[in-house]
Amino acid sequence: MTRLPLPESLSVFRDDEPVIQSHPLLPGATSPRFGDNTDCWDFNGVIRRPANQYRTEHRIQLLRGVNPSWYLLSREMAMIWLNPRHPAVLAQGIHLRASPYEVNTVRARIGHLRTLAEFGAKQHLPDDITQWAEEDFHRYVDHHHNPGTFTLNGHITVIRALHRFRGVLACGGRDKEPWPGQSVNEILDVPRDAELKTPVVKPETWFPLVRAAWTYIDVFGPDILKALDRWQTLQADFVWGPTREIHRRFEAWLADPASRVPSRPHGHPLGTINWSQMNALVGRDFRKYNFFETQTKAGRERRRAVERLAESGRIQIGLLPTLAQVERPDGSRGPWSESLQPQQLHFEALALRNACYCFVVALSMMRDSEIREVLKGSVVEYFGTTAVKSTKRKLDPNLPTKHWWIVDQVAKAITTVEQLSQHPELAFASVPGYGPDKVFDSGEALTDFIKRVNGARHITGLDEIPPQHVTPHMFRRTMAMLTRDFPGSEVAVGMQLKHVATRALANRTTGGYMQKDPSWAQHLDDAITERRFDRLKQLFAADSRGETIGFGPGADRMREAFAAVRQKAEELRATGQAKRGDIRVEHSLLRRTRFSIRFGKLNHCTMNDDDPVGAKCIEDAVVPDGHRGPLLDRCQPSRCASSVLGPEHLPIWKAERSSLTLLRSDSSLPKNRRAALDAQLHEVNLMIRKAEQ
Repeated sequence: MTRLPLPESLSVFRDDEPVIQSHPLLPGATSPRFGDNTDCWDFNGVIRRPANQYRTEHRIQLLRGVNPSWYLLSREMAMIWLNPRHPAVLAQGIHLRASPYEVNTVRARIGHLRTLAEFGAKQHLPDDITQWAEEDFHRYVDHHHNPGTFTLNGHITVIRALHRFRGVLACGGRDKEPWPGQSVNEILDVPRDAELKTPVVKPETWFPLVRAAWTYIDVFGPDILKALDRWQTLQADFVWGPTREIHRRFEAWLADPASRVPSRPHGHPLGTINWSQMNALVGRDFRKYNFFETQTKAGRERRRAVERLAESGRIQIGLLPTLAQVERPDGSRGPWSESLQPQQLHFEALALRNACYCFVVALSMMRDSEIREVLKGSVVEYFGTTAVKSTKRKLDPNLPTKHWWIVDQVAKAITTVEQLSQHPELAFASVPGYGPDKVFDSGEALTDFIKRVNGARHITGLDEIPPQHVTPHMFRRTMAMLTRDFPGSEVAVGMQLKHVATRALANRTTGGYMQKDPSWAQHLDDAITERRFDRLKQLFAADSRGETIGFGPGADRMREAFAAVRQKAEELRATGQAKRGDIRVEHSLLRRTRFSIRFGKLNHCTMNDDDPVGAKCIEDAVVPDGHRGPLLDRCQPSRCASSVLGPEHLPIWKAERSSLTLLRSDSSLPKNRRAALDAQLHEVNLMIRKAEQ
């Protein structure tokens, strides 16, 4: 097919129109113009760039050089997405969302348009995309599609926009789209209820990674920050004028009995004495001038004076006299670093910054974009609880300030990383040695931290972190899964995931995030079992002290089991098989009895899964195949032999009785409503009567 150049049609957008009409401009900035003769719209310095994006992600590469029609098409489509409420767009009845798209999103979509153009060139399709057949788009999707995934979601959005924007596009767009009435799931053959693709961080990676991050923050961090402060103080005190002041400082340093020669670890290839740090101690930058040079007699004499001091034992490894001590894999104990030399500070500062990021992304459930927008001084008290303020960017054009409740350890991680940040505002930013505008990649920060930990664990004593590709999104998914089995976690997770407005747990995303992963099953089951056993031990201790642990048949059965444990423990002690006074004997026996108990807010359940006689919840009930345990939605605590009314439950039931009594005192109540209240009150009285018998 002969490819002829097409004449450029006039656009509804004027050449002198600014491209940015919907985003707020930075002070003094000027927007690119629609008609600028350029192959790139650069928005750096024009509108605010998200903290976790590079400068290249704030530029839109237009399709210049492909074909004049494609070049105009790329500018028009970018203009529409950047200004969805443009009068020319609204005039054609195209009603998009009110908020403009992020530059990075538009950049990606214009990239998809370029891929379309390249496909058309290879397939010898018409230069005018409006002349393509529907089968051409089907072949494009089939050619690029990875079955079972949404990798072509953005491409389909661009193709459909050719039809949706047809009234605004100079080429006229397409009269109809290739997949009328079909959802993206149907086009890509992805089930609507498909499992969430985001994997969890495996437990064998999660535990050593989070522990290593916290060790860096809590144990190594104070040393790193102190060494950084010491080195920055020395650099700020450099003397750039005549050497008279340097000589004076050197003489004073030699005369001071507290002075220590800065040294490297034994066997270092550059020698024992760190001469660059020695220059800094007297106020000179080693890179500009060496006060202890070997080419001059005076320099050699000064060097020998320092060496004599070192030979007398007055040395110090690195910038600090002592470092935190750790247990190493070989069983030895020593400092966590061989020496904190100035040359190492940059790498340790990076590791500490990455550790802080790792810890916050693992335990806060904040998105990467939200963490990267945290400003210095953002740890505050919110409704009496420690929280961090940040900007919510995703799906919210107003960029509201939100609060995330955090634990104290996360607060410490944020305040630590603030001290490293070279940026005037952002907490998570470049570290000393880099300029304030240096951007880092969050995924690479996690990968680099894992490499750093594994590479130095013979010195730091940290556990090895198994290799696994981890991303910020995976931590959010893992924490959501970990919280699903705790009371009230559904609401908390829904709020932290920002999907609570769609009805907590009703949408696929939140539910998918909280789905268990087989790799964590044993850890979660063990954790729940241990928590139950801890509470069972508390009840055992209270019963041993003669305190009331509960009321009802279930409580009687529990007391009998506790008494049997104490009796057996005494028999073991009497025969010399156990030590007297060791409570672990009772705890070991208690664990082996496998007493079944489930703790609740209104009552406890002691139903035995293997012998559920007397459990009201399963009487005349259809028990699902494979189900073990009580049917909680059918619980009848006032009538069940497995129910335990604990002392902590009694005030709740008495409050309910008072509330029901007050309600039924209303003389205007209809008979059916009064009868219902009487029935509820009867059940409540039956429950309270257990404690009064």
